[in-house]
Amino acid sequence: MSNPTLYPLVEHFYTLQGEGFWAGRPAYFLRLGGCDVECSWCDTRHSWPLEGWPQYTAQELLSLVSATPARHVVITGGEPTLHPLGELVGTLQSAGYFVQLETSGAHPLPEPCPDWVTFSPKRFKSPLPSYYQRASELKVVIHAQSDLKWAEDQLNQCPKEIPAFLQPDFYRLNEALTWIVEYIQAHPHWRLSLQWHRYLNLP
Repeated sequence: MSNPTLYPLVEHFYTLQGEGFWAGRPAYFLRLGGCDVECSWCDTRHSWPLEGWPQYTAQELLSLVSATPARHVVITGGEPTLHPLGELVGTLQSAGYFVQLETSGAHPLPEPCPDWVTFSPKRFKSPLPSYYQRASELKVVIHAQSDLKWAEDQLNQCPKEIPAFLQPDFYRLNEALTWIVEYIQAHPHWRLSLQWHRYLNLP
């Protein structure tokens, strides 16, 4: 029997999902260490290092989740697809959890595939082409006004019916919101995503 995969856990917490399609839903977050995208406006830079975090097996992570009423688990980072997530996703799904993956699409999706893939492509590192057809939602963070056209280019590669969100860079909130609101009104296939957990002082 092979040794179980170990996952570097930066932090874990039970809260409300603050972004995108599932905003407002109770969810247990597993934040894994390591990121090779390194967005200039990232609000979780502490998670970038790949090493130096406590290591957990999939069963140990399941034990953390199962100690709460959560039924929805979010695997995030960093860039969680740097790790072989198949064992973790399969363990959670076998225990009856709905698994959401938040990813830039820079590395292959795990098998089994999560129940929901939040695809948040970044200009800093091109996503794999397969993500455009396999994503459950598209979420693009807007840091500069030119990002709006880039976001539209990303959406044009996705299925027509995919839920699509524009989210302002929190550090340029007022300026970015002005661009986004005007853009969404002119392009109503987009929706606004805000980081509600920040407003509610949640993890």
